[in-house]
Amino acid sequence: MARRPWHVKVNALVVAWFLAAFVVAVAHRWIPEANYLMVHLTLLGAVTTAILIWSAHFADTLLGRPAPGGQGLTFVRLGVHTVSAVLVIVGIATNRWPLVVVGGVGITLVALTHVVVILLQRRGALMARFGALSLFYVCAGLCLAVGVWLGVMLARTTPSAEVEGRLYTAHTTTMLLGWVGLTVLGTLVVLWPTMLRTKMAPGAPLAARRAMVVLVAGLAVIWLAAATDLRLLVVLAVALYLTGVVLVVRPMVTIARGKPPRSYATLSATMAVCWLVGCLATLAVLAATAPDWAILRESLGILAAPYAAGFAAQVLLGALSYLAPVMLGGGPRVVRRVNEEMDRAAGARIVVVNLSLLLFVLPLPSLVRVTTSLLGLAGLASFLVLLGRALWARRQAERESSGAVIAASIRTGPPPVPRRLGALYGAGAVALAVVLGVAGDPAAAGFTGGPADDDVAATGRTTIVRVEAQDMRFVPDVVEVPAGDRLVIELVNTDDDVHDLVLDNGARSGRMSAGETVEVDLGVVGRDVGGWCSVAGHRQMGMTLDVVAVGAAPGTAAGDAGDSAHDDHAPSSSADPARDHLDLRAEPSEDFSAHPAELPPAPAGELHEVTLTVGEVTAEVAPGVEQELWTFNGTAPGPTLRGTVGDVFEITLVNDGTIGHSIDFHAGALAPDEPMRTIAPGESLVYRFTAERAGIWMYHCSTAPMSMHIAQGMFGAVIIDPPGLEPVDREYVLVQSEVYLGDMGGTADAEAIADERPDLVVFNGYANQYDHEPLTARVGERVRVWVLAAGPNRGSAFHVVGGQFDTVWSEGDYRLGGPAEVGGPSGGAQVLPLVPAQGGFVELEMPEAGHYPFVSHAMVDAERGAHGILRVTE
Repeated sequence: MARRPWHVKVNALVVAWFLAAFVVAVAHRWIPEANYLMVHLTLLGAVTTAILIWSAHFADTLLGRPAPGGQGLTFVRLGVHTVSAVLVIVGIATNRWPLVVVGGVGITLVALTHVVVILLQRRGALMARFGALSLFYVCAGLCLAVGVWLGVMLARTTPSAEVEGRLYTAHTTTMLLGWVGLTVLGTLVVLWPTMLRTKMAPGAPLAARRAMVVLVAGLAVIWLAAATDLRLLVVLAVALYLTGVVLVVRPMVTIARGKPPRSYATLSATMAVCWLVGCLATLAVLAATAPDWAILRESLGILAAPYAAGFAAQVLLGALSYLAPVMLGGGPRVVRRVNEEMDRAAGARIVVVNLSLLLFVLPLPSLVRVTTSLLGLAGLASFLVLLGRALWARRQAERESSGAVIAASIRTGPPPVPRRLGALYGAGAVALAVVLGVAGDPAAAGFTGGPADDDVAATGRTTIVRVEAQDMRFVPDVVEVPAGDRLVIELVNTDDDVHDLVLDNGARSGRMSAGETVEVDLGVVGRDVGGWCSVAGHRQMGMTLDVVAVGAAPGTAAGDAGDSAHDDHAPSSSADPARDHLDLRAEPSEDFSAHPAELPPAPAGELHEVTLTVGEVTAEVAPGVEQELWTFNGTAPGPTLRGTVGDVFEITLVNDGTIGHSIDFHAGALAPDEPMRTIAPGESLVYRFTAERAGIWMYHCSTAPMSMHIAQGMFGAVIIDPPGLEPVDREYVLVQSEVYLGDMGGTADAEAIADERPDLVVFNGYANQYDHEPLTARVGERVRVWVLAAGPNRGSAFHVVGGQFDTVWSEGDYRLGGPAEVGGPSGGAQVLPLVPAQGGFVELEMPEAGHYPFVSHAMVDAERGAHGILRVTE
């Protein structure tokens, strides 16, 4: 069996990166930081790995001698790069800057080693005709080292949006035009005539050397623009870079005139260069028209898909489609068969990928962009299928000795489709994707409209408006559009939290993570349209949007139809209010188990390491009544933490929810800026504090609207024992809170929270649960009950019916009893009064057996569920 070249074996790394990017692209709606992951898995992962593999191979060929260190050093470089790239990607996605730094160091070492190896290789080379082209790889490697550290700096919080914009522009252009662009353009000088199986155009090497100087000069001007805050220099830089591209491409065009590109490899490379030129032209326009660096930074996002998929992915897949059959070897006949596999359906694949990408970048209805983008992804992913077929064909060839058997065994599948017919098939597939997208959302495509839209004539114009979700507001919150225009809202989520936009004509954005941009197509607007954020509580906080149809006929406003975004109701997925099922005299279900109220002693040790994971669960809050709760570690209230004065708590908060959350510990005193910040789904943070004062302290989510997050169950208690606290026979903890019922199984009623109209007031998350499973004690035992009023709106007047407190402690001191015997031996108390977020404990002994109810003596709250039983036996 023939031994395969090393660069064929390690291409499995490239395939693995592409598969990861493909999975993220398909499932991007459910993956945090999906846009970042798609771009970097493709460029930093697949494309960079391929460059490291194949630039080493081409350097060997151009310089006529093997690289110092041989395959072993190359394998080490690839391993270090893979680990480092994973660290960078994970570090950015999870906001762990130390991982980014470590990964950046690793990638820098790989880049500099790449440069040094080629320079050493040049010193001993014969410097053949094309040897100078290896300098493209040297300059590209230096760009990789610079670009990585610009990205590392971006991972930290920058002092201003302007500085961030300058860093981002320098980082993206250095990586895309420097590392990837220089490598690709230098390689195409030799690879292009090789793929066309013809001679190189006269003067091509000299033109390439001149082009390299111009290309590097363009990059240097971009760095100068970012360093000096002269944004318009970016236009000059792009002009220089485009000049360099033209110098490289002109000999390629000369060759193509004599022998037009027909294979998938050559057609893919051709389209890749076209996308590169288009991206450069767009970059120049954006730089010339953006009012500042911050806007330029946000505008550059539109180039991510064209550059990653149109240029980088296509040129890489085209090159690999040509190189794979050659490197797999096996003789001319087998190579020809393998090449047929890699070239299968070339016309259809080229048309599908490029036409789908073109439609994706145009301002078309969102569902059309979804269907075409999925089709384009399938076109790119078909390379992986064909590569598998090629490898299978090669393996079959190695196993068989007879040429006739080989031919029979590897000829599988339908016969090749003629190129032009394949292109028609591809165009038909894209047309079908467009039709499916329009059929799925005809209103967004302008074929249908809202109830009043039939009365307005479509103008044929499209109005595009940028709206930002920031600080719990839509900015601007009023959008004017000429009646009859099609309206596209470019919605950008600049908050740390998750948001969406729902409009009363049926258009919606879907949930958007921090930093995400989505186009919302309202179709032809013939009336005023109301919109809001449907994330629980956000609408009540003021996240509303009014679309005003200027020039619409009277009576076409949304408000006239009773459908304004400011009405006191929102579309609901349910018509089953949970309060209609409320019966506090009913029995819980058979699998009911009361929330444990027993309080164990403080654990040993001064350091308490705890992980609190945010999740969303549907749970019973009263017999037969379910609500969706947002919880810490799956329960509402969350786990009770306990320690002593001086203990250190290190809390790891993990957000496994679908919107942004945070945490605030009243038990620690520290600046809230970092530890109490909102983190997006999939992120985590570490909150460390020292408990310097005793008390029963509340912890809760502090993300706005805070009342909604607390009412949804995001609260708990931290008990820090007072010094010298005496042991007791029984110790319980009760956290009182309110429940504001929405739809059955749905979230809380935000309007009822704002109006302070609770449906239930409960101890430890469930109405009257300790009536069904009473707390216990014996006659003469000393019982301590810790109580926290978590709210969000109501306090507690804790009282034990038939009992008297001889000890009362709240907010840091004894009000009765204790070591100092406050109140004397004859003193007593009947209630522990607490306002929201206050806590304390009481102690008492029961004189005889019986059932002692405990309640909040705000009696309406006791009747809403703040009621339980302490069962005392002999």
